[in-house]
Amino acid sequence: MNNYNFGIVGLGVMGRNLLLNMADHGFAVAGLDLDAEKAQSLAAEAREEHRIKVTTQAQEFIDSLQQPRAVMLLVPAGKPVDLAIASLIPFLDKGDIIIDGGNTYFPDTDRRFKELSAQGIHFFGMGISGGESGARRGPSLMPGGDRQAYERLRPIFEAVAAKVNGEPCVEFLGNGSAGNYVKMVHNGIEYGIMQLIAETYDLMKRLYGFDNATIQQTFERWNGEELHSFLIEITAQILKKKEGDEYLVNLISDWAKSKGTGKWTSQNAMDLQVPVPVIDAAVNMRDISKYKPERIAASSMLHWDVQPVSTPQDVVINSLKYAFYFAMITTYAQGFAQLTVASETYGYELDLEVVTKVWRGGCIIRAALLEDFRNAYAANKALRNILLDRSIAQKLMDAQGHVRTVLKDAIGGGIPVSAYANALSYFDAYRSENLPTNIIQAQRDYFGAHTYERIDQEGIFHTLWD
Repeated sequence: MNNYNFGIVGLGVMGRNLLLNMADHGFAVAGLDLDAEKAQSLAAEAREEHRIKVTTQAQEFIDSLQQPRAVMLLVPAGKPVDLAIASLIPFLDKGDIIIDGGNTYFPDTDRRFKELSAQGIHFFGMGISGGESGARRGPSLMPGGDRQAYERLRPIFEAVAAKVNGEPCVEFLGNGSAGNYVKMVHNGIEYGIMQLIAETYDLMKRLYGFDNATIQQTFERWNGEELHSFLIEITAQILKKKEGDEYLVNLISDWAKSKGTGKWTSQNAMDLQVPVPVIDAAVNMRDISKYKPERIAASSMLHWDVQPVSTPQDVVINSLKYAFYFAMITTYAQGFAQLTVASETYGYELDLEVVTKVWRGGCIIRAALLEDFRNAYAANKALRNILLDRSIAQKLMDAQGHVRTVLKDAIGGGIPVSAYANALSYFDAYRSENLPTNIIQAQRDYFGAHTYERIDQEGIFHTLWD
């Protein structure tokens, strides 16, 4: 009794693998699942040297943990989290810690943080990225909550997290729901980059006429260069997979699914008035993919005479590489800008250098570029947008000609590239000293007397336009 370091509730794929990861690092861990089959499966998978206790009884589980107890929930977001908390509360004491490790919408974390604080229980919302293999071998962990209580968790989390240059990809991120919020934006960036990869694949295949082997080899080569990242790496692996003589990717439906985290990022960005157009485009394209019957009907009615591209293949590949590089940077920039405003609005006290450090390994959006971003935030903690760092700005300046060329080809070829187009539009709008929104202000004043400001004198004005 009372001799296990850490407990996990929910022994599905993520819970089981994370618990085994902790056991590998010498921690005594307990697991709780109401499904006896899952509990037995974990017990069977544990090695002889592991110190693992598995049970289906909440009180037995809690009684086995060292005080102050640390319990992580890895159950589906929403009501199951509240039910799991309610089942544990009768057996917990003041000073104990509950960590929600799921993809929870951050306002729910804020509510639980307040409710449990009133009972003397410390609550953490912690984003976990890396999927099944990451949980087993080293994920990226994004905890937020009570800084002092984090010290109870830190040795365990630092041991099991992914490592980059010996540094663990985990650190206390901020107050309240900071951990879940950072994970939400992580997933929004993930949506954006995945859409950019999909558009790049589509351009290669439908517009430039590359065969599957060439496309696969291109992504594989890119992963050894500036574009080195987890998502480029797995794309190269996916494009290699065959079933018989057919590439498996050619047999997969284009009806995309989602769990909502990209939508949450987009919705909250609008609430904060932070533009994230690449993420918006990625959410919209997953939505339009669901209209398959209508798209089939439209394909036979809505035509465009494609303008062929005669550019040599090596030139096209070079342009695509740097167009993607450009769009990838602007996607991260939009996510970081949202984190900047959210931190100020919600009092998270985020340090974006720390966020980039945590994202460099283990997580789905890990990429070589993150080291450049980390250096930028280390040099200037007050950086409002990564595009204002001189080194990052130069990378964009060098690559912008390529994205403009690719977009011309895509438009002429009738290929949808909304993520690429939004990446360039964001860049062009952000670098514009003057925008045409003065005409919008005049229109609003004309039909609604909403008033406007002037550039030649102070004050608020209204005009009788008619």
